[in-house]
Amino acid sequence: MSFASDYIAQLERFAERAPLPRIRALHLPPARPDSEGKGEFCALELADGSLGLSYVLLDDTLERLRGEAKTGGLAGADALEVARHYAEGSGIHKTIGFAAANALTRCFYDRAGFRPDNSADSIGQLQPAAAERIGMIGLFMPLLGRILESGAQLTVVELRPELAGERDGYRVTLDAGELAGCTKVISTSTLLLNDTLDRMLAYCQDARWFAMIGPSAGCLPDGLFARGVTFLGGSWIDDREKFIAALLSGESRSHSASKYALNAENYPGFAALLARI
Repeated sequence: MSFASDYIAQLERFAERAPLPRIRALHLPPARPDSEGKGEFCALELADGSLGLSYVLLDDTLERLRGEAKTGGLAGADALEVARHYAEGSGIHKTIGFAAANALTRCFYDRAGFRPDNSADSIGQLQPAAAERIGMIGLFMPLLGRILESGAQLTVVELRPELAGERDGYRVTLDAGELAGCTKVISTSTLLLNDTLDRMLAYCQDARWFAMIGPSAGCLPDGLFARGVTFLGGSWIDDREKFIAALLSGESRSHSASKYALNAENYPGFAALLARI
């Protein structure tokens, strides 16, 4: 089974315990991102205020979502039914399904009384060292500094040909096979949307630490940990109204959300959390 199928199966078990909130609204960013990356995510809101994020800049996803939003249809919808599109759909339906699944995860955590630990480390506890081979899946410009300053050898795998080439202190390649030999890898959570998760993990068998980070990494981590991901870093929304206002206006969301960190040591596991409900 795929990660998406495993994830939805967990949410279906959650739904067996108690009725789940329906969808209240889908919130979209106003424009394509600026140099700081704002405008990359949508937020799906449930009737209980739970929010789930999803990346919207794959292909023409954002444009199509804007067109879909004009027709309405999500308000009042069954959140689990929409979430199933993450495993069964494609395009914008998969994107919205992932956001719905992540919103249900936040609802699940809240009902179980679980709050992930805050993360003060923007590079996923990678702890880079001199001469160490580190892989990066997706070019994270804000994270380059700490890795390069450590003296580590950094290889970045990208899908966009225009980014490939030698840079000052690191190299960007289109060949995921060059991740072989990297002892640590940090990845964007976009892998969860573009169906490359298992393929990319297969190239990272030499990695003893695989950190997946990003605002849309708000999923249940059990299936990721089982596949070799060792660290999941997402965004915990502390103030729903401020967060939505910032997302809609394209402003910084840092004052309404905080970064969290999950690993096998601080995550109780789905079964243990489900038992609390």
